[in-house]
Amino acid sequence: MRILFITHYFYPQIGGIEVNSEILAGEFHKYGHDVRLVTWSEDPYKKVFPYEVIRKPGKMKLIAEHKWAEVVFENNPSLRLAWPAFFLGKPSVVALRTWVRRNDGSMGWQDRLKTLWLARAKQVIAVSKAIRDECWPAASVIGNPYRNEVFKSLSDDDRPGDFMFLGRLVSDKGADLALKAFNEIVKFQGAGVSTKRQFNFTIVGDGPERKKLEALVDKFGINTSVHFTGALRGDALVEALNSHKYLIVPSVWKEPFGNVALEGLGCGCLPIVANGGGLPDAIGNAGMVFERGNLDALVNTLKNLLQDPRLEASLRSNASEHLKNHDPGVVASKYLKVINQALIES
Repeated sequence: MRILFITHYFYPQIGGIEVNSEILAGEFHKYGHDVRLVTWSEDPYKKVFPYEVIRKPGKMKLIAEHKWAEVVFENNPSLRLAWPAFFLGKPSVVALRTWVRRNDGSMGWQDRLKTLWLARAKQVIAVSKAIRDECWPAASVIGNPYRNEVFKSLSDDDRPGDFMFLGRLVSDKGADLALKAFNEIVKFQGAGVSTKRQFNFTIVGDGPERKKLEALVDKFGINTSVHFTGALRGDALVEALNSHKYLIVPSVWKEPFGNVALEGLGCGCLPIVANGGGLPDAIGNAGMVFERGNLDALVNTLKNLLQDPRLEASLRSNASEHLKNHDPGVVASKYLKVINQALIES
């Protein structure tokens, strides 16, 4: 197939959609399809990809690329790049990677326009059941891929780190909730928990909430047990994940999917996630879920896990099979099946 792959943002910008676009476009190419990727993102580094990347196209170039394509794939609705598909009658497949609404839950004019745009698509893909149920009930659900060549378990050795939080230090990510829960676990330690040392908690990330979190650590008197690393990337991030047993993902905001949980799982962490949005999809039966925003629920979930080695062993035994479903090649094959169906229906 000649696939015009449309993504608003792309390398060298960093983010979930950008990473997923690079993974999927690369896998489509590996499967033997002719891929051209169109994006607004500029690249001063001039990185070469195995497929053509068209950056900041003019109107005529955009029309020409749509004429070339047999099918148009939008990795999240991108009307400013995909409008020629409407006039040229090209079959479209649209992947929904986030909510079609404002942050306060209301529908803006942009969201109403996106809804009309989705109605003309031959096929719609949602990255989680939550996105499907709220945004487009007729969508096919295909969970995100993850970079399994990067996020992998490096050793079977015992991990010195216990709990880890990874993410931007903003209120929506719930780092304060995780910190409060950890403080309760420190108090609880020794009451039925088999350990000869004090638990520790590492907070990886940076943002405007950092000073408030540091003040909370001082207030609780747990300075020797909590470590702030700042933002980590690349090998340093993978090493940090590999040195911890549990990854807490306490997002107060409903995450559309939650790749951070999947990446932690790939590095051998057992994820404990909030039940909002797509996070339960991201961990499947290989982690634990608690009620979003509920401190008592998170504390009780952690206690149950720490007191039940058989439960932990059972969850960890499910990780390998769950991760296979998010292998880039496996996910891309599911996408291609939907894209091919759209072409057949056109």
